[in-house]
Amino acid sequence: MGARGLEAAVELAPGEARESGAEREHADGQPVVILLGWAGCQDKYLAKYSAIYSQKGCTVIRYTAPWRMIFFSETFGIRSLQTPARQLLELLFDYRIENRPVLFHVFSNGGVMLYRYIIEALHTHKPFKNLRVAGTIFDSAPGRRNLRGGLRALATVLVSTNVLLKYFLLLAFATTAVVLRILLYPLTRFIHESHYDALLKAPSRWPELYLYSQADAIIRASEVKHMADARQQLSVPVKAVDFSDSAHVSHMRVYPTYYSNLCTTFLSDCVRGSPR
Repeated sequence: MGARGLEAAVELAPGEARESGAEREHADGQPVVILLGWAGCQDKYLAKYSAIYSQKGCTVIRYTAPWRMIFFSETFGIRSLQTPARQLLELLFDYRIENRPVLFHVFSNGGVMLYRYIIEALHTHKPFKNLRVAGTIFDSAPGRRNLRGGLRALATVLVSTNVLLKYFLLLAFATTAVVLRILLYPLTRFIHESHYDALLKAPSRWPELYLYSQADAIIRASEVKHMADARQQLSVPVKAVDFSDSAHVSHMRVYPTYYSNLCTTFLSDCVRGSPR
């Protein structure tokens, strides 16, 4: 934990720490999976997803951005997530795994907001332009200006917070979101475009897998489907799976085998199809 000052967890593949030998050579060919957690996600929950990939011999990096950045900095148009986005990519060089294929597994809008800056860094910062991204999995994301869903997500994060402080933060978030991200968005988007609109036209063209549900009370299924359709129109290879009855970021809990198989099959297909 705490790599590069981030509260990030890094699980190296078997043989990763060795300087030579057959195990090191095998590890060198394995993908790196970067998990971007939902707002308020504890690492112990993200680690359950990590196991899907570590069992396949992958190196896994887990990181969840602080909820204050997700709900307040981004809402106010402060690009505070740019720094952790770059630091996560720098970890690939720190661990000498920058030549491996990389898969992003992104959860909810909290993960998407960070992923948005990762894409920007991949296309604008010279050290990152040669990184080989194989694909991206979106779990319960992305969603656009859904104030009710955002309030539900923040309320979940603040569940153990003092009641007065909780309602003050909810009111502050709602007021700011309505003013800056809804009423004034036709103007503020020129200063700070929403993560959803940025992803609609993102320059990335690697495959994308969308895992969503009609029963999600935080991210509307129609918004995920709209994103998947829009990306497909840009010639991005897209697959979308509707779990129908599982709640927000609960698809693996309800359908563990199906979910794991979707992820590992997508990873294998992406790695086979990515340029060497």
